[in-house]
Amino acid sequence: MFKQMGAALAIVPAKGRRARTPVHRNSRLAGHCEGVFWRRTTRQDARRIVLAARKYEIANKQHGCRNGPLGAVGIEILEYLANLIDFRTGRLEPSLDTMMAKLRRSRDAIVRGLKALRQHGFIDWLRRYVPTENEGKGPQVKQTSNAYRLALPPRAAACLGRYGEAPPLPEDREQADMERVAVIEEHRKGLALDQLALFDVGDNRLGQALARLGSFIKQRESARQTESPSRFLSKREE
Repeated sequence: MFKQMGAALAIVPAKGRRARTPVHRNSRLAGHCEGVFWRRTTRQDARRIVLAARKYEIANKQHGCRNGPLGAVGIEILEYLANLIDFRTGRLEPSLDTMMAKLRRSRDAIVRGLKALRQHGFIDWLRRYVPTENEGKGPQVKQTSNAYRLALPPRAAACLGRYGEAPPLPEDREQADMERVAVIEEHRKGLALDQLALFDVGDNRLGQALARLGSFIKQRESARQTESPSRFLSKREE
């Protein structure tokens, strides 16, 4: 707790002099600001946002201009983010360097694309910082990657037209989905605790932690069942 307080105080300017900190203004402490920012979503919603952005780009492209308001790089960034997002939690935090490497674009092009997407309402972000763990003099905090969130602005949603609404599923599709859910549920019942954690939560830090806990519980239960009955009898005789 004291380290977090020190990190927060490190970005507060001293009275009477201009602050000189290694982080941007309005940055938030990473790991303590994303809970109310990230939102659970679905693959279908992410695809709708990308499709709306493509149509919005075409609809608002000025005559004689090569690109629309988002630009080709902006569309590439949005597609990348839509494929990267954790649908279960909404977690989305790639660094600029990661986007540069994946999209093979310059830093300036990535920054311009992000700004265009934010200006037109397709993404939002939180600037974040982390403690440096430095002892003594020197910066106590440093900038880290932004936390991003996808959005579908109303003006872009209007560009979807009839594609914005999913058609009703045919009866045979509904039946197939029900059967698939039943198969999955039957499969879950046969999983051990450690396997069930990875199946439900995913192969991430939380899932791995729950899997280790499940493995520990399973080993303890197994040890209890394999204890010799004579051991319990001897205890009763004593």
